[in-house]
Amino acid sequence: MGFKCGIVGLPNVGKSTLFNALTESNKAEAANYPFATIEPNIGRVAVPDNRMTKLSAIGKSEKTISTYIDFVDIAGLVKGASTGEGLGNKFLAHIREVDAIAHVVRCFEDENITHISNIINPIDDIEIILTELKLADLETLQNKYKSLEKKSKHGDKEVKNQLEIISLIQDRLNNDQSIKDIFSNEDDFIFYTSLNLITAKPMLYICNVDEKSILEGNKFSKLVMDKAIYEKNDVVIVSAAIESQIAEFENINDKLELLKDLGLTETTLKKVINAGYSILNLITYFTCGPKETRAWTIDKETTAPKAAGKIHTDFEKGFIRAETIAYNDFVGLGGEAASREAGKLRQEGKEYIVKDGDVMHFLFNV
Repeated sequence: MGFKCGIVGLPNVGKSTLFNALTESNKAEAANYPFATIEPNIGRVAVPDNRMTKLSAIGKSEKTISTYIDFVDIAGLVKGASTGEGLGNKFLAHIREVDAIAHVVRCFEDENITHISNIINPIDDIEIILTELKLADLETLQNKYKSLEKKSKHGDKEVKNQLEIISLIQDRLNNDQSIKDIFSNEDDFIFYTSLNLITAKPMLYICNVDEKSILEGNKFSKLVMDKAIYEKNDVVIVSAAIESQIAEFENINDKLELLKDLGLTETTLKKVINAGYSILNLITYFTCGPKETRAWTIDKETTAPKAAGKIHTDFEKGFIRAETIAYNDFVGLGGEAASREAGKLRQEGKEYIVKDGDVMHFLFNV
């Protein structure tokens, strides 16, 4: 199962430049005109995790295999996208296919790079995109309502309940209210999820700033930050132009030297990758041995058998128990043998909820 984070925003805000830097490629055309990207570009990116290096060293592993997240570069949306303006219907369909949204916002002034308006106003830019996403969802809901309304004449209680759910969502969208986390009933939540609404997807704001603002941000990114806090969304500050320069260097020492000149200790793209991973509500567990140290991606609240199934379906079907060591114990004590001797290796059963950083070994029988 792949995890996709879609990069969206107005035209010419730096989406494709950011995508190319993230994936260290030139897949996406970055140009100073709208709709340089028509079909979405997809790039698979390793999730940075410093824990892997330590685990691999302790396990004397031949290979180290990271977990991954896919970033999808989606063409710029414009006002009227929900009614087809600027190929909007096609681009909105691409957004429906991702698991989370990284919303790139222009937070810099540059007269050489065109913008849809003469004044840089990130909040107005955000509202244009959010309005189009909301209008697209309202159309989806209206079509679903009409379809179910015909069935409701037969007195089906389930259908009646689904109509009520749609009406509730419509009401919240029309009043600029969040539709996330509004259903606690499992059946209601399953139906809500089946609607695949864009505005229900987790969102991250990426403030694309100029070079001098990379450390502290600027007046534009501050506005986005305030909005994100109110909405309970995450924010990352990057300079897509700088990151694209860093990505061009093949020598790691050259990259580090440029980062040092900018006052950075690491590329800010790591923050984007980790934030994208985080908003998808994902965690990582590890397997560690002489052959390989490997990171495995699972949803939070995943049980041990389900986590085992990420490695192989037989592990889940024939699950007996999991031998589990917390990351800090594994590293602090120097590996599995010492952890076992110190009583830090736990035997966990089918009900165990896997924690981020667990180092695991599964026992199964098929």
